[in-house]
This record gives sequence, structure tokens and C-alpha cells, in this order.
Amino acid sequence: MRLVFDRGTIVLVGPTRPGDCADLPGALWDQRIAATRCPARFHPALVAELRRRNVRFVDEVAGHASGALTKNLRPVELRPYQEAALTAWELAGRRGTAVLPTGAGKTRLAIAAIVRAGVAALCLVPTRVLLDQWARAIQDVLGIVPGRLGDGERRIDTITVATFESAWRHMHHLGNRFDLLVVDEVHHFGCGLHDEALDMSVASLRLGLTATQPRGQPAAKLAEIVGPTVYELRLDQLTGEFLAPFDTVVLHLDLNAVERADYDELMGTFRDTMRVFRSFHPHATWDEFARAAAQTDAGRRAIAAWHRAHKLLAFPAAKRAMVGTLLKRHHASPTLVFTADNPTAYAISRSHLIMPLTCHIKRTERERALALFQEGKLRALVSAQVLNEGLDVPDAEVGIIVAGSRGEREYVQRVGRLLRPRPGKRALVYELVLRGTSEMGQARKRRRALAA
Repeated sequence: MRLVFDRGTIVLVGPTRPGDCADLPGALWDQRIAATRCPARFHPALVAELRRRNVRFVDEVAGHASGALTKNLRPVELRPYQEAALTAWELAGRRGTAVLPTGAGKTRLAIAAIVRAGVAALCLVPTRVLLDQWARAIQDVLGIVPGRLGDGERRIDTITVATFESAWRHMHHLGNRFDLLVVDEVHHFGCGLHDEALDMSVASLRLGLTATQPRGQPAAKLAEIVGPTVYELRLDQLTGEFLAPFDTVVLHLDLNAVERADYDELMGTFRDTMRVFRSFHPHATWDEFARAAAQTDAGRRAIAAWHRAHKLLAFPAAKRAMVGTLLKRHHASPTLVFTADNPTAYAISRSHLIMPLTCHIKRTERERALALFQEGKLRALVSAQVLNEGLDVPDAEVGIIVAGSRGEREYVQRVGRLLRPRPGKRALVYELVLRGTSEMGQARKRRRALAA
């Protein structure tokens, strides 16, 4: 029998019949080729099971870039909690997720894991911005230029950084070339979106990184495809010594009369439909409600009303005025402004002549803006999502959260952007919340997440 890598799967080539290998890990009979096939991630378990059964086989799965690193890389110095996280991952068989606050140095932890494992590694990141940042970090810490896959580049090396999208598109021929998968912002996986990329890799070693603990069904799926949570540290456990201390100021604002009337009408339309649905399905999820609502005219009107209501909350007149006041008050402090969507980010950018960072901004312009911000030549940046995850802006001192769209996880990430330590630094976070709206309850949940 031969084990062969084929487009993200393992094919058992040999004299087998349907049902002969049905009880092997992940195995399915593929009648198109009259052979057994399984997702590539089952390769380590498949090999172990075949050896346990004393089955003679030849393993031809490994690609030419897999195996030990060709260079002797110097050890990476870690903080005590980073060393603890790495040790926990190693004791768990080098499979699992480390939950560390934004700003705690997850990238450096991953680089140390690569060095200690000593094998070819593929690092997956959600955005082009993080692709650049990870590549620079690897070069700065290890003195080598890693491969890059994404943002118009396609260069593969023993250590390679790839965006989620590019990895998903190319894993059919990359899946057998790396023995370690590092997944930054791993909470994006576990819910079906691009999970296939992890299924198509034979890597037996897997390290997930996130600032917020996945919950529910996604957590169970992540435990299966990456490994369970092996280490967790809260943001409040690091502030003061390893992260900058911070203060939060919640500013309660009011909709004007016209906005209030529109909001109440829209939410009334939504709540009427939701109330009927809940009477029949009291424990249903939002996704289940959305699927059911899409089947009726009333349901579709309710969903449309909900979206219009939340769009109204994104940047009403009171928030518009307060953003201007705060930017003027902190004109001398490096400031980050967070919005719920790109239109709001561009509106603030035009009104106050500050640089927007969105998915539409190209790499050269983005890098130049960040460099000018760090040099103090740009005093403020505004973004909807680009600044949420992983981007390193150590000089930021003031944050203005105009609105959010992703709940507690997004809030923790945004606050973390301001907590890169610097002597004498104390960060200040403003959160704009509209009275008498859904933002009130959401704001309470988000603040609890900082210590949960």
C-alpha cells in the first residue's frame, strides 16, 4: 500500500475494496478512482493506525519543502507568560490554541514555536496588513526573509506567511509541504468559512492564536482541526507590567428627534416579527431566525429594518459632533478612531482630514501612513476593521470607539491596539454609546469581556 497526497487529500493506493478501510481515520471510498481517500489532516492519525495494525505501507505524502529547517535559528527570548504558553503547547503534543490579549506578543510566541519545533511552517493570517507585519517580524527576529503568499505575491519557502484566502486557494498543492501550521486570529475558523484550508494540510503540529476564547460549536470544531485551548491569559492580568495601563470613558449620547422616530419605527418592525418567531422557537439562534425570516415578506422587511436601524446608529449627529470634539481635545496625542463600517470611516476622514485605513487602501499607501503615524507626522488614523486584528501601532495613546459590529471580541481587539507599552504611557479609550438603543446592552457586555 502507498499513501499519496492528492489535492489536499490522502489516497491509499493498493489492493483495497470498498469497506476494507472504512474504519480508518477520516476514510471514505472514492468510487471514481476505486481507492480509499481521507482529508489530509488525518495523515498523522492514519499513519499511526496503520502501524498499530502492522500494515505494510510506503508513505509518499511529504512534499519537498517539509521536514527540518535548513538553518540553525537562534532561540527567541520570551517573556515569562509567553514561555508558559509555549511550554503548555509543547506539553499538549504541539497542538492547540493559546489565548493571549492583544498586544501580548502572539507573533513572537509563534516565531519561538517555529524555532523550537524546527520544522517547515506555514503561518496563516486574515489580512494583507498582517501578512506584511508577520513577514517583517520573522525577518527582524530570525534574520531570514520568509515566503509570502497573498497580496500579489506567491513565493514559498521553508517558513511562509499566507493570507487565509490565498492558503485556501493554494492548499491543494501546498498541503504536504509544511509540518507546522500557525493560525493567527484562529477564531475565524471553526464555523465553516475556509475550514477546508486546515483540512487540506497534513501538518501534525498546529498552533492557534487569538485574543478571545472561542465558544460553543466553533470551539468544538477548532479543538478538532487545530487543537483545544492549552493556555489562556486575560487582558487585565497583563496591564501595568507588560501592557500599558488604561482608562475607559463611556460617553452616553442621544439621537435627535428625527433619528429617534426613524430608529423606533425600524426597530418596531423588527421586534414585531422577532416576537412572533420567538413564541414558536424560544431557543433559536440569530442565524436560524435570519434563515426563517428570508422565507417571508414580513421576515425580509424585518431584517431590512434591523440593518437600517444599525446603520443609523453607526454615525448619527451626536456621534458626529462628539468625534469632532474629541479629536480637537486630543489633537496632540496619537489617536485611533474605530467605526462600524467603511462609509463612516471615510466620512470622518473627509470631515477631519485624517488618514483612513480600509481594505481599499493599497499596501504602499498603508505602510506609508503607518510610518508617518509612528513618526508623529500623522496624529490620527480612522478604520472600520483593518486596525482590529493584529496590526502593531505602539505609539497610539487615545482610542475613540464610534461604533462596532462584532461584539466583545472586536472590543477587546480594539482596546488592545492602544496597550503596547511605553515608559510613562497611560492609554485612554472613549466609547460612544447611544441612550435608549441596543448599544446600551452591547456596551455592558463588551466591557465585561475585558476581564472575562
